[in-house]
Amino acid sequence: MLFQNKTPEQKRSEFRAALATGRLLRFPGAFSPLIAMLIEQIGFDGVYISGAVLSNNLGVPDIGLTTLSEVTEAGRAIARATALPSIIDIDTGFGEPMNVARTVQELEAAGLCGCHLEDQENPKRCGHLEGKSLVETSAMVRKIRAAAEAKRDANFLIIARTDARASEGLTAAIGRAKAYVDAGAEMIFPEALADEKEFETFRRAISVPLLANMTEFGKSKLLSADELQGLGYNLVIYPVTALRLALKAVLLGLAQIKEQGHQRDVLDQMLTRAELYQLLEYEKYNVFDKSVFNFRV
Repeated sequence: MLFQNKTPEQKRSEFRAALATGRLLRFPGAFSPLIAMLIEQIGFDGVYISGAVLSNNLGVPDIGLTTLSEVTEAGRAIARATALPSIIDIDTGFGEPMNVARTVQELEAAGLCGCHLEDQENPKRCGHLEGKSLVETSAMVRKIRAAAEAKRDANFLIIARTDARASEGLTAAIGRAKAYVDAGAEMIFPEALADEKEFETFRRAISVPLLANMTEFGKSKLLSADELQGLGYNLVIYPVTALRLALKAVLLGLAQIKEQGHQRDVLDQMLTRAELYQLLEYEKYNVFDKSVFNFRV
């Protein structure tokens, strides 16, 4: 209710402990606090906050147009609504190493449990599109070092994403990942790997935890949680899934209302008032004011 009883420090500590078990952790993407609450209600391990989704939700493409303040505030709102750990996408870090350092400290203060930083040049683009341009490995290494040195909570997780597979090849991507680990990255996010063989090759080469991106309509084969667990991956994200599901449902429902002139035939596709109030824990707010929840749904 309002804010979760767990502090950000508790969430980060529990997240680290869960990673240490070797069990695959599943983090669906949330584009609002309500979605994060649903993710927790269903029983997932954590919440992922996608830069692409934050951009799209503002009505712009994923090309680096969002700002530190926009991303931090969205992350704060989502993280505070759930007891689950939340990790967030910071694109290229909103600038140079000093900007990355500030970004990490802002995210810590906002209650996030970790972030991932990528090695693309600006304007960046979705990791599953063609034509990505990357910075030199040395430039990314400086940003990772800045991020690692800036964090104040040892349990805040620094994740390095490399987009090198598509433009430089798998061997080069692994080489970059090793350099990023040496610089202080605690988890590697290899973007746009093709299939099981490539996921397995990356796992054999890298000693730190690995993140798998199971985004729809992209370059990677959609592997199951059991398959990823068997390949030795530690965390899987479903970054845009909830947004895509929601947009399709809204599109179809509104089109039907437009055609028929009423919403009677789409009621069974909606979360009911009672279900929404239960998700919001509406009744608990009555503790503060007895006039708040003095009705029956």
